[in-house]
Amino acid sequence: MAIVVTLSPELEALLLDKAARQGQDANLVASELLATILEWEEQDSAEAVKGIQQGLDDFEAGRFRSFQNFAEEQRSKYDLLANS
Repeated sequence: MAIVVTLSPELEALLLDKAARQGQDANLVASELLATILEWEEQDSAEAVKGIQQGLDDFEAGRFRSFQNFAEEQRSKYDLLANS
């Protein structure tokens, strides 16, 4: 199936420049870029779900700390002033 994508002149120029530098057809470069970003997005989503699940599991197992303790640690770590 063919998909037609309309690019802004600036984006088209960037794509054509990248393709020329790589000595490849712009369609191939665009396809590879799309494949890369779609794979990254899928991996990023999976990692986010995994992290959320780990947080929920930790909470259910009693592995958590108060926000006050977290805030104090961050203020100390980054030399921040407390808002009191």
